[in-house]
Amino acid sequence: MTDLRQDDEMLYDLADLFRMFADSTRVRVLNELRRKEVGVTELANELQMTPSAISHQLRTLKDARLIRSRRDGKGIMYSLADEHVRMILDMGVEHLEEGK
Repeated sequence: MTDLRQDDEMLYDLADLFRMFADSTRVRVLNELRRKEVGVTELANELQMTPSAISHQLRTLKDARLIRSRRDGKGIMYSLADEHVRMILDMGVEHLEEGK
């Protein structure tokens, strides 16, 4: 594991990663994707948001490499990028539940 005391770039990258989880809308999107692969329209309906607002969040999450997409016919389906993202979400929930 990288010693963060010796790697400023890694510290900044880590802060940027956690910044993605600092927005409740993005966490809601990630939580839906944690349950299943989904398209923009279904995600917008589930979260009661506009497809445009969802697309903006998906673009941000994809740029952060937290989600991935694949073409499915005429649409695009989104899912978590990998198990690490699921683990980060699960660990966050576990941490919050500890104090209850």
